[in-house]
Amino acid sequence: MGTPFSDRLWVRCARQAAGCPAPVPVGTAVRGTPRAGSRAGRGAGSGHSVWLAPVHHPQSTDGSPDPCSNPLWHFVPSPTPVPSWEEALALSQLHNRTNYTISPHTTRGHPPGPGRAAALSPCPRGSPRPPSAGHPALGGGAAGMAALGGLAAGALLLLLLLLLLAAGLYCCYVRHIHAKYDHIPGAPRESFLFGHLPIIWRMMEKQELIHDLFLQWSEKYGPVIRFNAFHRVSVMILSPEGVKEFLMSPQYSKDPLVYGRIFNMFGVRFLGNGLVTDRNYEHWHKQRKVMDPAFSRTYLIGLMETFNEKAEELMEKLEEKADGKKEFSMLTMMSRVTLDVIAKIAFGLELNALSDDRTPFPHAVTMIMKGMTEMRIPFVKYMPGKQKMIKEARESLRLLRRVGKECIDQRREAIQSGKEDTLDILTQILKGDALEETRDDENMLDNFVTFFVAGHETTANQLSFTVMALAQHPEIMERVQAEVDEVLGAKRDISYEDLGKLKYLSQVLKESLRLYPPVPGTVRWTEKENVIEGVRIPANTTVIFSTYIMGRMERYFEDPLTFNPDRFSKDAPKPYYSYFPFSLGPRSCIGQVFAQMEAKVVMAKLLQRFEFQLVPGQSFKLLDSGTLRPLDGVMCKLKPRSLPKRFQA
Repeated sequence: MGTPFSDRLWVRCARQAAGCPAPVPVGTAVRGTPRAGSRAGRGAGSGHSVWLAPVHHPQSTDGSPDPCSNPLWHFVPSPTPVPSWEEALALSQLHNRTNYTISPHTTRGHPPGPGRAAALSPCPRGSPRPPSAGHPALGGGAAGMAALGGLAAGALLLLLLLLLLAAGLYCCYVRHIHAKYDHIPGAPRESFLFGHLPIIWRMMEKQELIHDLFLQWSEKYGPVIRFNAFHRVSVMILSPEGVKEFLMSPQYSKDPLVYGRIFNMFGVRFLGNGLVTDRNYEHWHKQRKVMDPAFSRTYLIGLMETFNEKAEELMEKLEEKADGKKEFSMLTMMSRVTLDVIAKIAFGLELNALSDDRTPFPHAVTMIMKGMTEMRIPFVKYMPGKQKMIKEARESLRLLRRVGKECIDQRREAIQSGKEDTLDILTQILKGDALEETRDDENMLDNFVTFFVAGHETTANQLSFTVMALAQHPEIMERVQAEVDEVLGAKRDISYEDLGKLKYLSQVLKESLRLYPPVPGTVRWTEKENVIEGVRIPANTTVIFSTYIMGRMERYFEDPLTFNPDRFSKDAPKPYYSYFPFSLGPRSCIGQVFAQMEAKVVMAKLLQRFEFQLVPGQSFKLLDSGTLRPLDGVMCKLKPRSLPKRFQA
C-alpha cells in the first residue's frame, strides 16, 4: 500500500452532512460520529478523522456505485490477511474513538481484501457498541483487544529480558573492576554495587565529616587506600612520596568527574574552564601566565591601603557589638569583610557588604555554596523539595556573571580609550590578556566567579577558625597579642613591613590551616600505572590527596590534634609534602599571597583592639559545604581591649 498504515489512518478534512460521491479518493472523509471525549472528537472541528485509503469505489452487489443513501465510513484493509502491529494499533484507535458497527455484508460475498471495501455504519450517539464491533480480521472488538494485549505483554517481556541482560553485564563489569583494584588496602565494601557509599550517606545525614572516616581508615589500612562507589574506584594517597609525584608534576590533570561536575550548576555555567577547573594544561598555563603578575607580591604590596581600609570598616562594625553581651556569628562578619575586600581589590567594586544588609551578593554566594553541597546528591534537580534552592542558586550565578560582564566591558573600554586609572587586579589581567591576544570573555567570567566565590569564602573560614582556636587557647592568644602590641603599638595603618615582623601571628595562621584547612584536598587523574608506598595504582584512576587528613596523622605531626603554632617556628622540622592548604606545584592556588596578606591585616587589627570569647554550648564541628567551615559559625562576644600603657599615645 506504500504509505505506512498508521500514517494513512487519521486525517482531518471538511465534509458536508449529506451525501457522498461515488468515488472515494485518497484524503476524502465520509460522514461519521466521533466518540465524545476522543482525540478525534476534540480536534476535528467541522470535519472528522478517517482512514486514508487508496482510490476505491464502494460498490453494490451488482457492481454499480453505491448511492450512499446513509452517511457511511468506508475503509480498505491492507493486502496483508493478518493485520500488522501498525494496523492493529490503528484499528484499536478507531475502535476506541468512534461509535460504529461493521456492516455484515461484504462485497460479492467475499471478506474484505485487496481492492475490496467494507462499510462502517455509525451507531446512534450514546448507543452501546455491538460486541462484534472491530476489525473482521481480528475477530471482533474483544478478540482484537486481546490480541493487542498479547502483543503488549510480549513487548514488556522482551524489555524485561533486555533489562536483566544489561544488569547482568553491568554486574560482570563491576566484578571486573573489583578484581582490578582489590589488591589495594581498604575497608570492606558495604555493598557489591554501592561499595562504600552507604556509610558515606549515613555520615552526611548526621552532618559528620567524611574526612574523619578516611583518617580512621588511614590509621588502620595505611597511607594508600581505595574507595568504591558503583563501578568507580578512587585511591586516596596520604603519603609525601605520592603528594610529590602527583602534585609537583604537570603531567597529571585534574580529575574529569570531580571538576567536570562544577563546570555548570543546575544548567547554568559555574566555574567553567577557569583556573581551578581547567583540565587542559596548555590552556590553563596561558591563563596563569596572564594572571600571575596581578597576584604577585610586588603588585599586592601596592594594595595595602585597601586591605587596611576594609579591615578598619570591620573594626568599626565590631565596636558596635563590643559590649561583652551581644552574641554574633564571627563567620558572618568575616564573610562580609572578605567579600568587600575581594570585590574592591580584584574588581574595583564597592559592595559595602559590611554596612548594607540589602546588598544581594552575600546571599548570592551563600546560595551558590549551598548549591555546591546539594549537587552531590544524585538526581537532586528532580526533587520537588529542592526546586526553590535550585532556582535561587541559578539566579545567584546569573547575577555574578552579569555583574562580571559589566565590570569586564567597562574596564576594557577604559583601557582602550586611555582613561583607565583604576588600580585593581581585573585591570591588570585585561592588560595582560590584550598583550597575549588570548581574549575569551566566557573564560574571563569563569575566573570572575572563581575569584568572587573562592577568593572570599576560604579566607573568611580561615579567619573564623583562627578566632575559634585562639579563644579556646587563651595562653596562645595572650602571646600573639603581645607580639601585635610590640609591632604595631597604637597605630591603625599596617604596612607590608609590619606584616613581615608578625612572625608568631604567621605561625598561628599556619597552624589554623593545618587543623582546619578550608580546602581539605585536591584530586588528580593518572593515565599511567604508578607504584606508591609499594602499592600498584592502575592507570586511568582518580587519585585523592587531603591536607586535612595528613595534617592530623601522627606519622607526620606529633600530637596532631593539639593546636600548637610552634610547629611552624623557624627551628621546627619542615612538613615537606604533608602540609599543602593551598595545594603544591604548578597548580597551587594563585591567590595564596593575597589571602595571607588579608588574613594577617584583619587578625592583627582584631587582636589589637578586642578581647573575644566563645558563646557556651555551641558546636565546634566542621561542615563540608564545598569548603570546610565552622558548623555553628563561631558565636562570639567582644569587649574593647586596652593597650598596655607603654603603647598608649
